[in-house]
Amino acid sequence: MFKEIVTDVFFDLDHTLWDFEKNSAITFKKILSENNIAIQLEDFLKVYIPINLQYWKLYREEKVTKEELRYNRLKKVFDALEYKVLDEVIYKLSEDYIKYLSSFNHLFPNAKEILEYLKPNYNLHIITNGFNAVQEKKLKNSGIFNYFNSIVDSEMAGVKKPNPAIFKLALLKANAIPEKAIMIGDSIEADILGAKAVGLHTLHFNAHKESRHNYCDMIHDLNEIKKYL
Repeated sequence: MFKEIVTDVFFDLDHTLWDFEKNSAITFKKILSENNIAIQLEDFLKVYIPINLQYWKLYREEKVTKEELRYNRLKKVFDALEYKVLDEVIYKLSEDYIKYLSSFNHLFPNAKEILEYLKPNYNLHIITNGFNAVQEKKLKNSGIFNYFNSIVDSEMAGVKKPNPAIFKLALLKANAIPEKAIMIGDSIEADILGAKAVGLHTLHFNAHKESRHNYCDMIHDLNEIKKYL
């Protein structure tokens, strides 16, 4: 569909190429055990996952800082589970989480395969709301860093998706024009609507089992990108 139009493909990282939930679960299994937190991983994640998504939305909207996100998402979970944890332990867990998260490298099925397929014919790029040092480690440890010509993160841009400025910076660094670029990501708000507002083509990777919508086409496996590019 876009083969004759697109020259540059922009990917989100977390929840799109890098399997955030799987790597996050492995990380929590490690740090909860090491810090003697007597909560079943399944019970913890059931509460943590929606709270984390809520706090990332607040972070995108500039309503919480990076530090508030990292502390409060854990504090809220322990409060909800009625499990008493000292603040110093929460801060340590927060630091341990960031320390170990990028050391795990599970990608979504067909992630490397689709990058290998696209690389000969397109310029590939990353636009991520994640934190610079962490995101670079994720890319390198999972073996996909070298597929990308440019990487733009929210710390570098000073704003977060869906702010138009981060997409404009990414286009500038990639030397690309929006009419010949496509954004592929999991977040309707941050990736799809954000990119569309700047004039990029979009493709929604439905990592969260969301309902059908009319913003753009939706895929459920990264291999489906071959239908479009």
